[in-house]
Amino acid sequence: MDLGPHAGVILACYAAVTLVIAGLILWLVADGRRLALQLAALEERGIRRRSAKSGDAEPEANARI
Repeated sequence: MDLGPHAGVILACYAAVTLVIAGLILWLVADGRRLALQLAALEERGIRRRSAKSGDAEPEANARI
């Protein structure tokens, strides 16, 4: 594949975009884990989500991940 005289710039742009997308994916995974831990800590303290019914015997049955 011949990219011509601008091959360096083209490859650098592809590398930059790949790094940015990988960084965003890693950030989303880390943020999701952090939020799941916060939610678990709140539920452990007895603070429930408004979407969960108050009379449920097992609130985990309504949990959506």
